[in-house]
Amino acid sequence: MDKESTVRIFRDPPVLKTERLILRRMLRSDASDMFEYARLPEVTKYLLWEPHLNEKYTARYLSYIQSQYRAGEFYDWAVTLNGKMIGTCGFTEFDHKNNSAEVGYVLNPAFHHRGLATEALLRIMCFGFSVLGLHRIEAKFMVGNDESRRVMERVGMTFEGVAKDSMFVKGHYVSVGTCAVTKDDFLNLFIKAE
Repeated sequence: MDKESTVRIFRDPPVLKTERLILRRMLRSDASDMFEYARLPEVTKYLLWEPHLNEKYTARYLSYIQSQYRAGEFYDWAVTLNGKMIGTCGFTEFDHKNNSAEVGYVLNPAFHHRGLATEALLRIMCFGFSVLGLHRIEAKFMVGNDESRRVMERVGMTFEGVAKDSMFVKGHYVSVGTCAVTKDDFLNLFIKAE
């Protein structure tokens, strides 16, 4: 899929559903739910951003995201459970030339260990392969974030290796692992198994 098509889709991202979740665009009214987890140092420990300082900051961030949606330059969905935003999941970047994308996700720790991150990520990957026509999807994790790597492996991604000290984050170098899956391998795992 070319960049123009991607922009067109993400100007108004479709609502995606799973057995338990609804994935929809983030709204400014999600500020309280997002701040509940975005303020926690344990949530941002392995992420590129710092904890949110207050709910006003979160509201400003969500307002900014609305402009990014309008431009078709933001590819994340709010992950909601029974109407509550419990995290985000989506694409962090596209490589249109090579027909691939990177995915990312964050989940409120109060909802960990229920398979919800896996459920959301599987839905996003199905969308990527079927609607966006991607050939490959990858995800990255900072070494030490074993929980995130396990999510990647549960959705069929294979560990491809570590780039040692490849990013300077929050004042120090971190090593970054990559996991990935191609469309054919994903379909063989999840579609043909049904």
